[in-house]
Amino acid sequence: MFNILIRRLINLSIIFDPDCAVTMVCKARAFEGILQKGPAAGHKALRAAHTSRETHLDIGKKLQALRKAHGLSQRELAARAGLTNGTISLIEQNKTSPSIASLKSLLDAIPMSVAEFFATLEDTDEEKFFYTTEEFTEVAPQNEHGALSFRQLGNAMKHTLQVLDELYPPSADTGPALMTHQGEEAGIVVFGEIEITVNDQVRVLGPGEGYLFDSTLPHRFRNISSKDCRVISACTPPTF
Repeated sequence: MFNILIRRLINLSIIFDPDCAVTMVCKARAFEGILQKGPAAGHKALRAAHTSRETHLDIGKKLQALRKAHGLSQRELAARAGLTNGTISLIEQNKTSPSIASLKSLLDAIPMSVAEFFATLEDTDEEKFFYTTEEFTEVAPQNEHGALSFRQLGNAMKHTLQVLDELYPPSADTGPALMTHQGEEAGIVVFGEIEITVNDQVRVLGPGEGYLFDSTLPHRFRNISSKDCRVISACTPPTF
């Protein structure tokens, strides 16, 4: 019955608005996933639908432009970030995708926050309080298959709080290097399991469990399970 109803609505949409029909197909598949396979499958289907209609930021090109704007050579930026200049070259050519930790190190060397790097201009100067799922901003590198997803609510640079909807596929990792930045962060696991390292403590958290720590402490997140993990997190101030 659900499939029949959706097909009829899509047929009508194609006649009047083809773009609307594409959007309807994406959302219908996500909703169907939620009904049949639970919230994890629904979130994954919705993320895939968004990815298919979005043009992701050219990380390599933007990083290269920032480096040159600050008068830095690849070797100088690499030295500041603790990476090799060969790695910088590969990233700028989009031949490799940086981990969240590596990108954070590169941006700290400029300096710039991850939120600022991925920031998009608002279409209006009016105050905005509510956001559809399509209006979240992806702030994690998306060049590799199975990459983790950090979807930011609104423009964090205009607020003192950064909220992220995080999705970790199996084996997803913020990177082997532990991250540090100013502020405090907290989060709650919605589904799945996530291994979190904070300083010298390591803990695996499951649904309904959470964390809260000073972000200046070295930390790392990775999914060591065989299923997706979703976390809703917040950081203040938005220095990530």
